[in-house]
Amino acid sequence: MRKNIVAGNWKMNTTVPEGVQLAKEVCEAVSSAQGLKCDVIVGVPFTHLTAVRQVIDINKVGLAAQNCADHTSGAYTGEVSAAMVASTGANYVILGHSERRGYYNETPEMLKEKVDMALANGLKVIFCCGESLEERENGSFKEVIGGEIRDSLFHLTAEQMANIVIAYEPIWAIGTGKTATSDQAQEIHALIRGLLADKYGAQVADDTTILYGGSCKPSNAPELFAKPDIDGGLIGGASLKAADFMGIVTAF
Repeated sequence: MRKNIVAGNWKMNTTVPEGVQLAKEVCEAVSSAQGLKCDVIVGVPFTHLTAVRQVIDINKVGLAAQNCADHTSGAYTGEVSAAMVASTGANYVILGHSERRGYYNETPEMLKEKVDMALANGLKVIFCCGESLEERENGSFKEVIGGEIRDSLFHLTAEQMANIVIAYEPIWAIGTGKTATSDQAQEIHALIRGLLADKYGAQVADDTTILYGGSCKPSNAPELFAKPDIDGGLIGGASLKAADFMGIVTAF
């Protein structure tokens, strides 16, 4: 059975003390909330992982890194391996975010390696895909999204896919204040589920959680989450204040 998930991606924000305080506030809010119908995850900077793990109940709030290396170890100054991430107590890693693809030239082959490293170290993967404004406007967006998924995930077995969460993030709606309409988002989520069904069968497709990421906020979350193939959100800016984040969590 697929899960509803609301995951916060803090990006490069907060100092360690600030992040610890925010994580505490989120965990306290989740613990006191009644009848939540989704899992909650915080995606924090590498520097925060160990400290945040110490102040949250991992059974109530999952912990994600925002990236990991495509190597196991060695002379890769500044990189952080999947094994290092797992050793902090984190249980998720976000991979393939459009900012990583765009700013750091992450290729499908690199992401394929990162996915394998993460799974080999017991981490669940939140795998991001999405199109640019140009690709949306020229009509190539379905091929772009399909290619990103096929090239980095379709080497996995059906059993491995149980540890993959997919996040659809239209690049033109990240941090811009623009949001895909609920119908636009549903169209792509249904497309992704169809690709999974074609590759792995209906059961795997139905069991896979697919999140929407792209200026999701408390005001539009209920409409987005009401769509049949949208199972939650990967939240950027609105995850940096516990009240805003919980406004999205409680949209379920």
